[in-house]
Amino acid sequence: MQTKGPSLVNTKEMLLNAQKGGYAVPAFNIHNLETVQAVVETAVSRRSPVILAATPGTFAYAGRDYMQAIAEVSATRYAIPIALHLDHHETFEDIKASVDLGTKSVMIDASHHPFEENVRLVKQVVDYAHARGATVEAELGRLGGQEDDLVVDAKDAAYTDPQAAQEFVARTGIDSLAVAIGTAHGMYQAEPKLDFERLAQIKALVDVPLVLHGASGIPVQDVQKCIALGCAKVNISTELKLPFSAALREHFASHPEESDPRKYMTPAKEAMSRAVNDKIDMCLSFDRY
Repeated sequence: MQTKGPSLVNTKEMLLNAQKGGYAVPAFNIHNLETVQAVVETAVSRRSPVILAATPGTFAYAGRDYMQAIAEVSATRYAIPIALHLDHHETFEDIKASVDLGTKSVMIDASHHPFEENVRLVKQVVDYAHARGATVEAELGRLGGQEDDLVVDAKDAAYTDPQAAQEFVARTGIDSLAVAIGTAHGMYQAEPKLDFERLAQIKALVDVPLVLHGASGIPVQDVQKCIALGCAKVNISTELKLPFSAALREHFASHPEESDPRKYMTPAKEAMSRAVNDKIDMCLSFDRY
């Protein structure tokens, strides 16, 4: 494989390719240099396209310019398609700041608003992003659980209505649609019951790629059924953070005197890489490039 690739890409072509090829592009939540390295280097070894997803909290922690620069270096170093994606952003101003820096893939999450306001806010982002070569994901329906500082109680979660999804996509011009079919952010206390029939109905009415949020803890066979029913992007966050932090704790427990980040970050990155490898298998995205 060549060792130099293009810059960051948007997600339009990679998701359409996934939709046609019967796989999904994994979107891994990243937070810093080490997590980007763990995700990208594993994706390169598996010849998988990959999406680096970052929440508003990640940008507040690390800085938009820092994260943009780290992602850009990873994209130009390797030949696989790599996108930096704004995950669960809620304001036009935050999205504009990253698009102006060169981000090519964004999610505007206005799902907590009434339908008409959701459409208005999403259309504003679509108009700005498309004019600058960026793709837009939006959400209709609400997932329960916690993503970053956003907490949605189970009682406030709402499933995506297929007919509303058709209208939403047509009126907003989005490139991909995140659906609520019974998944949730974070790990599950009990095995989730996914509404596959609802997903099939949405797929029949919507022609853009669908996105599965809250995939951490979902059985592999259920995720792959969602992929077969039209989900071309699968989001994974918690199942990366858990092995990373566990490996850190284990290293410090056995090496209490350790103070060199290069030493204690290495086993954490290796643990995360193993999780990334497993999720690439789950998404069937390996050997695509």
